[in-house]
Amino acid sequence: MSEVKLSAEVRTQFGKGAARKARVAGKVPGVIYGHGQDPKHVDVEGHGLLLALRTPNVLISLDIAGGGTELVIPKAVQRHPLKRSISHVDLLIVKKGEKVTVDVAIVTEGELAAGGNMLETLQNTISVEAEATHIPTEVTVSIAGLEAGDTIHAKDLVLPSGTTLAVDGDIAVLQVVAPQAEEPSAEAEGEEA
Repeated sequence: MSEVKLSAEVRTQFGKGAARKARVAGKVPGVIYGHGQDPKHVDVEGHGLLLALRTPNVLISLDIAGGGTELVIPKAVQRHPLKRSISHVDLLIVKKGEKVTVDVAIVTEGELAAGGNMLETLQNTISVEAEATHIPTEVTVSIAGLEAGDTIHAKDLVLPSGTTLAVDGDIAVLQVVAPQAEEPSAEAEGEEA
């Protein structure tokens, strides 16, 4: 995964008014924390951050005006309930070579065995531990040929090298269920009689 480079400025004013002014100027208020450092309050370039957050668990190289460069990953993103614009972001400091725990999307590929069976998704994401600079964007699972009653557990997932599960391996992720038989309605029974 490559780094996304964004610029930021250290915030000196706090509160609703200061945050509103930052948003009007096209910036997103945020906090950088981690590694025992005091939290840094920053204003991050809004459009670049919006584009960067389209990639799950994106690695951001944040160039802070007058404060150096920090390597961060998004930890929490708050959005406006109606506009869906970003109103605040929490960023976690990471170091190259450091392991981090993140949630990664589970993607299926292939076709189920014939017979009208249905795939039930029990987990959309799975927690994994990976090096901060090599976080996978997704984990792909083949469902080809699975039949009713088959279950895929977390331990059955094929993870990229250097990535390990951060959850119990016996957690069910996907299962295949047989189609439910529909009971005849009262009208249909009356017509048959």
